[in-house]
Amino acid sequence: MIVGGPKEVKTHEYRVGLTPESVAELHAHGHRVLIETGAGAGIGAGDDDYRAAGAEILPGPEAIFAEAEMVVKVKEPQPAERAMLRPGQVLFTYLHLAPDPDQTSDLVKSGAVCIAYETVTDAHGGLPLLKPMSQVAGRMAVHAGAAALEKEHGGRGVLLGGVPGVAPGKVTILGGGTVGFNAAQMAVGLGADVTILDRSPEALERLGMYFEASAKTRFSNRANIAECVAEADLVIGAVLAPGAAAPKLVTRAMLKTMKRGAVIVDVAIDQGGCFETSKPTTHADPTFTIDGVVHYCVANMPGAVARTSTYALNNVTLPHALGIAEKGWRAALAANPHLAQGLNVWNGQVTHPAVAEALGYPAIDAAKAFAAA
Repeated sequence: MIVGGPKEVKTHEYRVGLTPESVAELHAHGHRVLIETGAGAGIGAGDDDYRAAGAEILPGPEAIFAEAEMVVKVKEPQPAERAMLRPGQVLFTYLHLAPDPDQTSDLVKSGAVCIAYETVTDAHGGLPLLKPMSQVAGRMAVHAGAAALEKEHGGRGVLLGGVPGVAPGKVTILGGGTVGFNAAQMAVGLGADVTILDRSPEALERLGMYFEASAKTRFSNRANIAECVAEADLVIGAVLAPGAAAPKLVTRAMLKTMKRGAVIVDVAIDQGGCFETSKPTTHADPTFTIDGVVHYCVANMPGAVARTSTYALNNVTLPHALGIAEKGWRAALAANPHLAQGLNVWNGQVTHPAVAEALGYPAIDAAKAFAAA
């Protein structure tokens, strides 16, 4: 198969879909790999590194999209990239379609086979291709929130860990999954006063056993969320509904009860955000303020630590990319029902039920559609 790795074009996105090491694996299996010049600069990988791994270096994205049978990226394709997709071409990347009707419409019109990292599952019901970026984002959320709390960035001027004689900052984490757990680890490590809310009794028990007295757990309902948000210096939104839009857990009315200069970090912004007042921001302009509350809603947080994030991502995406390249996408999805869960758009149709429901598309049973095709 001809596999292409273009340079990411989203603002301040420094990750890359394929590392030189991943290219070497694909090349060793007999596949032709095309890499756009400069694609790996953000992770310290030059064109010569890719050439040494067996890649062909091409001058721009047009050549990559024109020749590649499968395009491997990190972030959702931007409008100019979507215009270059063609029927039957495989796109393997993060998509986050539920809050993005324009992207979904373009992908449907393209006729491409669009497989989303974030909905690929595993035998335990987890999301293994989302997990490493969730780990990064959870840890970064505390860093970003701590910086935004500084007075010069519009915050309250609170040090999360406090100092002897001064109480630590209060951190509320909405969601106890991968993002929430990693955020809690970082916040507890700084010495903050941490409360984690989740709706799963099993998750609350697991978190309670792990953190013991270092963090508090509470059941996530409207009353508890409102109380914890009002008391917090930093609120981290860490909820996830796979493939679907994130639920709006914190309303504008709740925002008005928060301390002036408090900070919210919405890690769920890729799926539309879990705060009613959230809107996507970029690393170039990461925050905005509403009702005196600083909002950090960067939609590609892990891109700021591109090298760590890229290698963590390639560790989990490469086996699937190899499977698709070796077998072709139809056989690869038929052989691996967990990879098949990643199929979001095919043949001008939306195939993931959560995306279809969120955006009003007919729900297509992909397996039946393949059989009939």
